[in-house]
Amino acid sequence: MDLKKLTLVAVLAISQAASAVPAFAEAVNNTSSNTNAVGAAATSVTDVMPEATDPLPPLQTEVPGGVVSPTPTPTPTPITGGTTEPTTTTEPVSTTEPTATPIPTATPEATTQPTPTDGVRAAASNQLVLMMNSNKMYQNGVEYLANQPMAVKNGVSYVSIRAMVERVGVKYIYDYKTKETIVTKGSDVMRFKTDSKIYSVNGKNVTMKGPAYQFKGTFMVPLTSITGALGIPYTVDNVQKRVILTLNTKPKASFTVPTEIYAGEPVNFVTSSSSPNGSAIVDERWDGNKQDVYDTPGVYVVSYSVMDANGQWSDPYSVTINVLKPNTPPVANFTTDKDSYKMGEMITYSDLSSDPDGDQIKVTWTNKAEAFFTPGPATVAIKVEDSHGAISTFEKTINISDEVLYSKEDFYRLFASPGSVFNIDGSMVPTWQKVAYNLSSEPYTLIRSNSPETVNTEGITYKETSFGGTRFLVHHKNNMNIKTKVYVIAKNNNLYPTTITTEYVGFGGPNSYPEGTGKMSVQRYWESMQTRKDYKTTVLQPGESVSILTELNKIAMKPGEIVSLQADLFSDYPIEYNVMMIDANKDPLTTLPTLPILDRDGVHNRGTYADSTRIMTVTDEVGKSPVRLLIGDNSSDLNLIGVDPMNGTEASNAGNFGVLYKIKFENVAPNSLITFNPRGGNYMGPVMVNGQIVHMPTSGSLSSADMNSVIYRTGDYGGAVEILFNAASGSNLPVNFLVTPLPAKK
Repeated sequence: MDLKKLTLVAVLAISQAASAVPAFAEAVNNTSSNTNAVGAAATSVTDVMPEATDPLPPLQTEVPGGVVSPTPTPTPTPITGGTTEPTTTTEPVSTTEPTATPIPTATPEATTQPTPTDGVRAAASNQLVLMMNSNKMYQNGVEYLANQPMAVKNGVSYVSIRAMVERVGVKYIYDYKTKETIVTKGSDVMRFKTDSKIYSVNGKNVTMKGPAYQFKGTFMVPLTSITGALGIPYTVDNVQKRVILTLNTKPKASFTVPTEIYAGEPVNFVTSSSSPNGSAIVDERWDGNKQDVYDTPGVYVVSYSVMDANGQWSDPYSVTINVLKPNTPPVANFTTDKDSYKMGEMITYSDLSSDPDGDQIKVTWTNKAEAFFTPGPATVAIKVEDSHGAISTFEKTINISDEVLYSKEDFYRLFASPGSVFNIDGSMVPTWQKVAYNLSSEPYTLIRSNSPETVNTEGITYKETSFGGTRFLVHHKNNMNIKTKVYVIAKNNNLYPTTITTEYVGFGGPNSYPEGTGKMSVQRYWESMQTRKDYKTTVLQPGESVSILTELNKIAMKPGEIVSLQADLFSDYPIEYNVMMIDANKDPLTTLPTLPILDRDGVHNRGTYADSTRIMTVTDEVGKSPVRLLIGDNSSDLNLIGVDPMNGTEASNAGNFGVLYKIKFENVAPNSLITFNPRGGNYMGPVMVNGQIVHMPTSGSLSSADMNSVIYRTGDYGGAVEILFNAASGSNLPVNFLVTPLPAKK
C-alpha cells in the first residue's frame, strides 16, 4: 500500500473517531493527547473521553428575560410581519458520517461586504442575518460561515447551535457525563440533548418543535428553540431568503439612591451595570446634576451610562431625585398639674412633645410614676426621637412632701390601671372565704397534646377522632438537632364530604421561652374571639387528608424552640386528627404513614377530655368583703378526667390547661376591685374581661403569691362582670381571682 493510501486511511479513521462526540462541543474538562499516531488520536476521542467535572452556573427559578415559558411550542413573537418559519426546501440527509474536513466554527470569509447580487443587504450593527439553504451569516456587515447550513427537517427549521451562540456571544460547553450541550447566558442555564424534543431553562423543561440531532458532527436545534431560549426576536424575509435576528448587545446601566434625601446630607449613589454578551464594563458617564451633597432642596435629574469593552455605550438610565429640606429635630416637653405632691397623690402628666416636620416620634419616659411614696425631690425625664434618629430630651423635678395621702397598696387599689401589679400579704389569701358558684359545662372535646412536651424524635404526638366542637391545646419543644415543624392533619374517613369550621385560633412561637409562647397563644386566642378573623370552613372529600391550623407550621422550629396553640373547631361528621412533629423539609401528608406514635414523657399531660368549657356562675353579691375564686387546684376545681387514646389509659388534666373558663359574677358591689393572684408559681398571660383583653401583668410576670394584678374595678355603681380565663401554657396553677372592697377616696 503506497503512502497516499495510508494517508487517506488515517484521515478516515480520525474522522470516524471524531463523530463519537459533537464537533462543536467544548468539553467541560479537556485532556491533552498525543495526535502523532492514528491510533493515539482515535483513542483520545473514543476511549478516554474525560468526564464532565466543571461546575455549572447556578440555576435560577425564572426563565431568562421573561421570554421563554414551558409551553409545548415556545415561539418568539416577530418584531414585524412575516412567518415564524422560513420557507426552504433543503432536507438534510440523516447520517452521522462526518466530512473529511468539517468546519470547526463559524469563520469570516475574505469578502466581508455582501453585494446586491448576493440578494443580501448589509446587516445593521445589532442584527444577525441567517441565509436560508446556506451556511452564510452576516453580522455587522461581516460574512461568516456556519459549520452547517440552515435546514428543514420534518417541517422544522434547524440551525447549528455552535454557530448561533458564537455569533450571539454567549457561552457553551458539552458535558460528556450527561451528554448535554449547555448554553449559559449570564446566570441562565440552557441544556440540550441529542434526539430529544425537551430542553431545560434553569431546570424547567420546555418542548421544542422537533428533536435536536447530530448531522455530520454538528449539533442542530430548531431555530425557534434557540431564539426563544436566548430571548432573541427575529423576522423572516422570504423574498431574499433570510432570517433576521435582532441582537441586544448594548450594556445596561442603572443606579439607586436613598428613598429620602435631605439637603446637606451625603447621598450614596449605588451603581449597577451588565452586558448581555458578558463584555467587561470599562467606562462610565454621569449626566445631569449629580452631587455628593445637595445644598438646596429641589428636584434634580441624574443620568448614568456605561461603556463595554467593545466600545458600545448603554442607553442613559435616569432618576429624578427629590431633595427635601433638612430635618428639624423634635422638641421634648411635658408638664405636671402641680409642682409639689403628697406621698400617694396622683400625678397628672401632659406630654407636649412635638416634631416641627410632622414626623412620627417615639416617646420614652424615665421615672414616670402615677404617684411617689418616698419624700424628697423626684426627677422625671422624657426623650423623643423622630424617624430620622434626631433626639430631644426634657426633664422636670417635682417635690414630694412627707405627708401621706394614700399608702402604696391603697393607691394601687384605687387608681392603678388594669394589668398593674401591687404587693399584698399573700399568706393571708388562703384564709379568705371561697366564693360559691354554680358549675355547668359546654360540650367541647379537648385534645391536649403536651406529652412528650420535649420531642426528641420525629413522630405522632397525638392521634384522635372527634366529632362536633373540638378544642386543641398543642404545646411542644423541638429537642432534635434539625429544624422541625408541627402539623395537625385532618382526615375524612366518612363516605361523604365533611366540613370543618375553624372558629378561634391562638398561636405562639416558635420561641425558646415557654411562658412567652403560652402567653402569646392565649392573647391571640382572645383576639380571634374579638375579631373572628380566623373563621373559615374547609370541606374534606371522602378519604381526603389536609393540614389544618397551619399557623403551627408557617415558621420552622429551631432546636430548643417551642410552639403553643389554642384553637376551637367544629366538624359536622367525625374527623381523624393527627398531631406530629417532623423535619421541616418533609411533606407532612406523605410522611405521616411512616411515623411512629411517640410515648408520653411521664411528666406532662396528654388526653382527650369531654366538656372542656367550664361555666362558673356566681349569683351572690361579691365585693363587700374579701372573697376568692380558686382555679386549677384539683380540689375545689377538679381536674377533667379523660383518656389517652394512644394506649387506652385514663388521663387527668392536671391544671386544667386547655379548659375555657367562663366566670360570671352576676352582682359585683359598687367600689369593688377584682385582681389576679398566682398560687402555684410564676404566671403570665391575659384574661378577657367584659370583652376586653387584660394582661396579667402588663409587663414581666407574676412570680410570687404576694403579687396582685389589677383586672377590673367597679365605680359608684356595681353590676355584672364576665371573665374568660384560659390557663397559659408554660405558666403555673392554681390561681386565685380576688374580689375586695376599695378603700375610701380622700
